[in-house]
Amino acid sequence: MVLLERAPAGSHERWQLPWRSLRPNETIDDEAAELSRDTLGTAPSLIEQAGAFGGRRRHPSGAALSVAFLALVDRQTGEEVEEHVTWHAVDDLPPLPPRQRAMIESVRSSLGSRLDQSAIAFHLLPSTFTLTQLQEIYELLLGRRLHKASFRRSLHAAWLVEPTHEWRSEGRGRPAQLFRYAPKKRRGGRRGVRFGG
Repeated sequence: MVLLERAPAGSHERWQLPWRSLRPNETIDDEAAELSRDTLGTAPSLIEQAGAFGGRRRHPSGAALSVAFLALVDRQTGEEVEEHVTWHAVDDLPPLPPRQRAMIESVRSSLGSRLDQSAIAFHLLPSTFTLTQLQEIYELLLGRRLHKASFRRSLHAAWLVEPTHEWRSEGRGRPAQLFRYAPKKRRGGRRGVRFGG
């Protein structure tokens, strides 16, 4: 899901990404964090710079350069958003300013390619979680289903999680063991989670 805000009256588009211009004496990272908190009503679980965009696709403000940030939040946490903003399915977005559409496509593409080398998925989970919960987050971020056994083999090979001594009942069947994010250092560098084709 992508959070969009209503564009001001007179704009060609009805919706746009939340944005603001950089104020004097403010860093771009601080501005992005403040905009995220103001829009979501809570601090995101992850916020990071995703890229700079310019060229002929102009920003609604007319700025020659735009810097996009990725802010992740559990949608249930971010449900109490302001009236003028609404969640939209990333596969069914309304018309947007051309540069902002390019931003979303670029961020979505880079997010999928970075999942095997970064801890992005773990920012959307509680401190302890089941492997089923973790797989569901990866599937959500990748936009496709993953084979359960292959996913768990990849996790084991990457040494990213460790079991706790806690178990949780998830409906019928035996309880599921809880895990925590705890990457271990390995000789020769850490390997990410790899998902083939």
